[in-house]
Amino acid sequence: MEDALYGQGGFFVTGAPAAHFRTSVHASPLFASAILRLLCHVDDALGRPERLDVVDVGAGRGELLATLLHAAPPELAGRLALTGVERAPRPPSLPTPVTWASTPPTGVTGLLLATEWLDNVPLDVVEGGRYVAVDRSGAESPGAPACAADLEWLTRWWPGAPRAEVGAARDRAWAGAVATVERGLALAVDYGHLRGERPLGGTLTGYRAGRQVPPVPDGTCDITAHVAMDSVAEAAGKPYTLVSQREALHALGVDGARPPLARASTDPAGYVRALAAASAAAELTDRAGLGGHWWLIHPIGVDPPPLGNVGR
Repeated sequence: MEDALYGQGGFFVTGAPAAHFRTSVHASPLFASAILRLLCHVDDALGRPERLDVVDVGAGRGELLATLLHAAPPELAGRLALTGVERAPRPPSLPTPVTWASTPPTGVTGLLLATEWLDNVPLDVVEGGRYVAVDRSGAESPGAPACAADLEWLTRWWPGAPRAEVGAARDRAWAGAVATVERGLALAVDYGHLRGERPLGGTLTGYRAGRQVPPVPDGTCDITAHVAMDSVAEAAGKPYTLVSQREALHALGVDGARPPLARASTDPAGYVRALAAASAAAELTDRAGLGGHWWLIHPIGVDPPPLGNVGR
């Protein structure tokens, strides 16, 4: 999985991921607008510092950071220090003010976010106490016995499953990212599951050209697996809030309600714009789709935003 996604010729290094799958960032600018409102909350909570960091881990082509830069009011935009963290080369079209790095910076004061990053952090699959080995054609075979640490993770977080994905690597990755935040907020947005509700057999799959395909590790498709959200939350060692994207976006003003039909006769152009916005909001908040993603929020040295809470 590591080689197929990030090695020489890997999917995220040489490809155009946005052509293969659709994230909240690509679905609508309403998502960036909601993140901007959250960023303003963080800015106020920090007392409007001279420098406000925004770090996007797994930044893709930097679309979210570019949108935030252009959408922020001038007073805020002048204080933003934007960093995209990605293992692929810097996109040539990225605005000059955005820094590009392969690892998160330290001493972050502001917002660190990871939108559909953790699902692409490579992991191992264990079946019958042994790792599942796979070749570049996708053919599986029994591998080496799973190590004690991975078996311990499975016993705690995914007990009794005949086949499961070991999330320890995601735990370490998220804990390391959160540790870079000195003051502010760390936010992970991803599809995932909780202990007691994890699917039998796991969730590992692939995506190519917008369609679900077998997770063949040849570099031609995205390989992804749902995130054990409770495990990564606990690994960071910080208080956290865990809510659905639907709840979070509603709290941040993204509403899929259709405009009144009467507006069509008094303001036809405005009605069409409002209808389009409602449709985009509905996609972002659909429980069966993007709205079912989890928002994992760690406040560090600030009060948590009022988005609800099913965590601790």
